[in-house]
Amino acid sequence: MTLSIDAAGREKLVELCAGFTRLSEPTDMQGLKHAAVALVVVDGMNKNDPCLLLTRRSPRLRSHAAQWALPGGRCDKDETPVEAALRELDEELGLKISSDDALAVLDDYPTRSGYVVTPVVVWGGRIKQITPNPDEVQSVHRAPMTQLSDDSRVEFLTIPESDRPVIRLRVWDSTIHAPTAAFLYQFRELWAGRVTRVAHLEQPVFAWR
Repeated sequence: MTLSIDAAGREKLVELCAGFTRLSEPTDMQGLKHAAVALVVVDGMNKNDPCLLLTRRSPRLRSHAAQWALPGGRCDKDETPVEAALRELDEELGLKISSDDALAVLDDYPTRSGYVVTPVVVWGGRIKQITPNPDEVQSVHRAPMTQLSDDSRVEFLTIPESDRPVIRLRVWDSTIHAPTAAFLYQFRELWAGRVTRVAHLEQPVFAWR
């Protein structure tokens, strides 16, 4: 499905989000830390091809350095996932987006590194200027929904270390792994009008820390 980056496209995405009922994970009971990421819908080089913002993490970071990621981070005390996602967008990319443009909260995803991550769908629209924080972000990219929606770019693998399927997505000439791949996959399913759960999808072994 193609949505335009205008008022009509935003309204259609609002309708799709309204039909989604999220599944949550009890972080307190499991001793997990809570984090949030932003799935930001923006325009691309082709104005008729909406994109999601992806980042390459700084190679100087202590964990998951130089990996593909969505803007986001740990929730502060008493902070909601929406508040955390919007704050991280400002801190990482210099984007000040209103809470009115946070359209939905998708399923929680427990990671192997001790977090429960909540994805937040955010309408960015026609963003002209992005100012990445070099301490956290090496580069910012606009991943076209035409690629994210292409079934041939989605792979489910089996590994001896787990009985859960490992998901990975190919975008451009790169491979994106879970948890980011899981968030992207659930969003592309929502984009197509489907509700698909992803918490069972596994991360690669190198991300188990």
